[in-house]
Amino acid sequence: MQSYHRVHVALRKRDGRQIAEMLRKGQESARVLRRASILRQLDGGQRVAQVAENAGVAAKTVRAVARRYEEGGLDAALYEKPRPGREWVLNTGQKQRIVAMVCGPPPQGRARWSVRLIAEEAAKRKLGPPVSRETIRILLENHDLKPWREKNVVHRGTE
Repeated sequence: MQSYHRVHVALRKRDGRQIAEMLRKGQESARVLRRASILRQLDGGQRVAQVAENAGVAAKTVRAVARRYEEGGLDAALYEKPRPGREWVLNTGQKQRIVAMVCGPPPQGRARWSVRLIAEEAAKRKLGPPVSRETIRILLENHDLKPWREKNVVHRGTE
């Protein structure tokens, strides 16, 4: 078993007030509030094992939060770094307009929407930048839409 040094966290007064305010309001995500609680307990002099048990996390997590506070300050300890990966091509408004288009009737001469047709029509109607079929497929999957199956789509103006 690996031996760890004792973790000492001394919150700055401003950080302590900010954490107290966050915990009082409770408007942050559960992860952020758990990390704030961990820092507050460590500042109170509790041992890592006790804090881990109180917070319902591993001792390694408590040490990681303490280390991030010491190295980068309060924001580094509470909030995660942005995850790698490409940003979405479409913003929320563009996604909503495409979903609304799919919920409407298909173009003249078509019986139903296909993923390829949705991508073409979205580009033609300038609902957003031209996107691939895969982007449309993921968008539909996230909204649980299957426009190629007529009974799974709500069309406007129908009973």
